[in-house]
Amino acid sequence: MRLFIGALVGGLILFIWQFISWGPGNIHISEMQYTENQNELLDCMAGKLETGTYYLPRVKYDADAETQAAFSENMIGKPWAIVSYREAFDFSFGGNLARGYAIDFVSVLLLCWILLKIPGISFSTTLISSITVGVIGYLNIAYLNHIWFETESIPYLIDAIVGWGLCGAWLGFWLTRENN
Repeated sequence: MRLFIGALVGGLILFIWQFISWGPGNIHISEMQYTENQNELLDCMAGKLETGTYYLPRVKYDADAETQAAFSENMIGKPWAIVSYREAFDFSFGGNLARGYAIDFVSVLLLCWILLKIPGISFSTTLISSITVGVIGYLNIAYLNHIWFETESIPYLIDAIVGWGLCGAWLGFWLTRENN
């Protein structure tokens, strides 16, 4: 029961933090910039791209090593873009919220399972372990993308520390209360 309730509430804490972070907190605003040219750009891409993510410019996958090297050398100092294109706007807010909470629940459930394997676990160990899980996720996903694709990473670091820190504080209280 400790495992399930810990994950249920911990997942909710993460979910609420993510809502604040992406919504009213505007922590991720740098990833959703506005351009006055948006309609012109979308009109230009319509009918020319299928739904997908594109790295522009790029050589074909089957290009030989010499062609790839020449292309890379030629592109130094020139513009490039990553485009996530969708053919039709289909925003399932309720479905996305449900999926978001589900992954938060499963993530915290897995963390709780690990934490409950530690004999006599303390509040501080739980808190630090939780933040560590968040930082590992940040380094392996958001920061790695930042290295290769120059994406924003600081908002994700804030999420890793604050979201998982709040969750860790809850779990530190909940999972250790029988050890005291």
